[in-house]
Amino acid sequence: MKEDDEFHLFMAEDDLEDQQIFREAIANIGGNLKVTMFSNGIDLMEALHTSSDSPNVIILDLFMPKLNGEQTLAKIRSIEAFDDIPVVIFSNEYNIDRISNLFENGANRYLHKPNSFKTLTYALKRTIESIKNNTLGGTAIINYVE
Repeated sequence: MKEDDEFHLFMAEDDLEDQQIFREAIANIGGNLKVTMFSNGIDLMEALHTSSDSPNVIILDLFMPKLNGEQTLAKIRSIEAFDDIPVVIFSNEYNIDRISNLFENGANRYLHKPNSFKTLTYALKRTIESIKNNTLGGTAIINYVE
């Protein structure tokens, strides 16, 4: 991926306020970032199947109605065409056993939701850089200090 290429994020987040905060944080990062937002995993999955514009990364809120982040991750990883799309789980929960299970089931990154906008912006920037710079895949918990 070249530096000036558009980096497209698909995000599933049911909370409208969190969606807005996330959009603002991405705008503050700068660069050529595009966000397509979904309110649940069902809508995200439909877009993955029908969109001609595949995302560079998928960010999933862990706790959503209809199809939660863990269920959406399982559906994404069950489809070979989506194997190369990194998936980041984004949640308030910080349970290392659950995070380990998410990694075993195909998540590439885990981002614990920070409490401040500044920290969110920094954590999202680190997450995007981590994905852009690590073409070999692997897993990581994105840490930050508040």
